[in-house]
Amino acid sequence: MSMRIKHVVVLLAMAGLLGAGMGTAAARADGVPVAYNYSFWGDTVSSPAPYLPAALLNGRDLGVGPFKEPNDLFVTADGDIYVLDSGNNRIVVLDRQLQPASVIDSFVRDGHADTFANPQGIFVTDDKEVLIADTGNRRIVHLDRQLHLVKVIESPESELLPANFVFQPVRIAADKAQRLYVLAVGVFDGFMEFNADGTFTSFIGANRVRVDPVELFWKRISTREQRSRMVLFVPTEFTSLDMNEEGFIYATNGDQWGETIKKLNAHGNDILRREGYFSPRGDIRYTASAGPSRLVDIDVADSEIYSVLDAKRGRIFTYNGDGHLMYVFGGLGNKRGEFNTPVAIERLGDDFLVLDKALGEITLFQVTEYGSTLNEAVRSYYRGDEERAVELFRKAVDMNANLEFAYSGIGKALLRQGKYAEAMQYFKLSMDQRNYSKAFQLRRKEVLREYLPAVLSAAMAVTAGLLLLKKLRKMLRRKGAETLE
Repeated sequence: MSMRIKHVVVLLAMAGLLGAGMGTAAARADGVPVAYNYSFWGDTVSSPAPYLPAALLNGRDLGVGPFKEPNDLFVTADGDIYVLDSGNNRIVVLDRQLQPASVIDSFVRDGHADTFANPQGIFVTDDKEVLIADTGNRRIVHLDRQLHLVKVIESPESELLPANFVFQPVRIAADKAQRLYVLAVGVFDGFMEFNADGTFTSFIGANRVRVDPVELFWKRISTREQRSRMVLFVPTEFTSLDMNEEGFIYATNGDQWGETIKKLNAHGNDILRREGYFSPRGDIRYTASAGPSRLVDIDVADSEIYSVLDAKRGRIFTYNGDGHLMYVFGGLGNKRGEFNTPVAIERLGDDFLVLDKALGEITLFQVTEYGSTLNEAVRSYYRGDEERAVELFRKAVDMNANLEFAYSGIGKALLRQGKYAEAMQYFKLSMDQRNYSKAFQLRRKEVLREYLPAVLSAAMAVTAGLLLLKKLRKMLRRKGAETLE
């Protein structure tokens, strides 16, 4: 076991036994949580605020009537905001200026008006077609951009589904080929995949079964009657999903002790990069009684940046494509910028919208200079603009010296530029051992290429000189012998 892992284990043990590290950073005197991050050693370190609350939206102030237990949000590429007002069985659409544009509470089916029943999830395609997980009616409703009915998916049939299967979709996403991926209640085999025509085809991305060794031991030595009363070992359910521009599914699941965030390819394999100091999962320090984060929603931005929502503490955690934690904000409470029951997050440009189910409110968070600098640094690196990335990462470090991963970002940008020696210095500052080794190997090759010709020439000259000297000695010995004769 490496020294780093031993150190982390000790830290987590202390957190569980002594209550050290309350799962968040310290709070100011007024109780408002301070922004924070985690160091290489797992310590909670302070950070400038990446986002600040700017506005609070509710149905009454918007003039559409109070929201009642809203469950989901969706923001289109052009900035339209779809609020799934589940308790009122409707969808409220806002424009980019956060003003009401329309309300969708029914559609025409077979010549008659049809309505929703406690819908839980919504997805809007690039063509503005609307997909609703109409949970209470046990179906998926697909409307075109004019809100005309395209299709309804009800009670899918397949040999893969049990005979008594009840279809209750709660979250939904679609790719560019119009395949649907559905999170349904009681489905432990992953997401349900549907063809463009609405035919169920397979499951994708099932979570692994996590087994309690103690429970497994008792199962093996128990009687059949005792085993029937024990907990079954089944995979955990997913809790949310989102899809990026390339068609990869980003998902969160209820396994609080395993990999709670996944990136699934077309085969359902998890390809999420976890090269940060800790695996992306929300808080890594918490009391034993409070437990780890409970992630309930995920939002994918451009440049492989993604954010997850922790319902347990009301935090939003944002990571870059390599799995480094960029920043944290939010919290539970009754102050501005805090929540009661957060259920959904979406980006509006570089800002954030967070939906509170219990309060029926949406909080708009606007990015600060620090947050904007860090976002643009990651985007610049992703686009291959190394000079700009180095400039912005250095600016971020000037604002937050505790931001260790920014040093790694500078090192990676320098590595791409072929500045291996300088990159090594920044990787050392960020404790990035993997990339330090890569830079060291490249620097060693560079040094060898630079000095090897001279070294070889010198070696050849020395060898030739030695051979010549040896030959001269032989000649002198021969002459000496002839003289004596």
